[in-house]
Amino acid sequence: MSNRNIRVEPMAGLAVEDQEVEIVERKGLGHPDSICDGIAEHVSQALAREYLDRVGKVLHYNTDETQLVAGSAAPAFGGGEVLEPVYVLIVGRATQTYQGAKIPTETIALRAAREYVETNFPELEFGTDVIVDVRLGEGSGDLQEVFGEEERTVPSANDTSFGVGHAPLTETEQIVLEAERHLNGEYSADHPELGEDIKLMGKREGDRIDVTVAAAMVDSYIDDIDAYQEAVRDVREYVHDLATEYTDREVEVHVNTADDYDEGAIYLTTTGTSAEMGDDGSVGRGNRANGLITPNRSMSMEATSGKNPVNHIGKIYNLLSTAIAEAVVEEVDGIREIRIRLLSQIGQPIDDPHVADAAIVTEDGVSVADIEQEVTAIVDRELADVTSITERVIDGELTTF
Repeated sequence: MSNRNIRVEPMAGLAVEDQEVEIVERKGLGHPDSICDGIAEHVSQALAREYLDRVGKVLHYNTDETQLVAGSAAPAFGGGEVLEPVYVLIVGRATQTYQGAKIPTETIALRAAREYVETNFPELEFGTDVIVDVRLGEGSGDLQEVFGEEERTVPSANDTSFGVGHAPLTETEQIVLEAERHLNGEYSADHPELGEDIKLMGKREGDRIDVTVAAAMVDSYIDDIDAYQEAVRDVREYVHDLATEYTDREVEVHVNTADDYDEGAIYLTTTGTSAEMGDDGSVGRGNRANGLITPNRSMSMEATSGKNPVNHIGKIYNLLSTAIAEAVVEEVDGIREIRIRLLSQIGQPIDDPHVADAAIVTEDGVSVADIEQEVTAIVDRELADVTSITERVIDGELTTF
């Protein structure tokens, strides 16, 4: 066992699953905030891979300030049109020269953004429906020096910051997370009328769960109001059936509750995202690193997407704390809920946090003292392997939103 400062303690209060009211949100793939997260992270991965290919290591960069300015459109049954394009500005810092060699960071970023948009948003034509601009400056000298301390096998923290993770997911969290992923996966593959902009809000009161879905419909696949209503019913039934796989509680699903059929006010889009109609976006305003927004739990407000995966604590510790929490729950019996908090100090090795705190709600008949040694060993092991987070992020194995 190392000398890392690892604390294990009882968590104050009830596990979230046992609280009377729980609220969970997820902004789907096509939500303007998630579009920014996705582009920023895809650009981040592209820069990291390019640096590795060119110079053999990841150089200093961050692309976590990406912004989206909404366009405008005129949706109509059978197909409308985009009137003003969506504008995306990729803002950040990136090392552009290394040992005398120039690295075309903005070209790399633009190419990655195009790839991401064309792969994930078939109704958005790159260069016409969405315009992407790139402004990447050089990083500050002191942060580049902290980033590039080659004598250390473990990077130094770029900031004094923290990350938070928890496990296991509650039933409501699983429903909200998996419903969006399935809707934007297998369901949309067979239902092109469903756009990528899907937002879910789960509310549990006691043993009743309500799921509210905002689902953008694509006008070119919707011929009339009857077809629209059928599309809404199909989404409602699909989410309800999916929810029953995760809970025995009563579940009710509501879809596009702002619709007014009498007035013809419905959630119809041309591109499948509200970014076409005045909804702006920004990195870090949406889902946390585990893909959810969970007001019943501790959360970090750091934007995870777009940050460099080598020593940026806002990225690494949020992903690592989640991985630690999941590992502990999988390997140690008797845990109802665990929260992991990791705090760094700028300039110190990222495998040796200022404190690693595990707060636990145990099952009946189990005390924290009974499992403290096991939990400490797992936290210590995962901290020692912190650099694997970098590899998994660059390879696209870990999601950040």
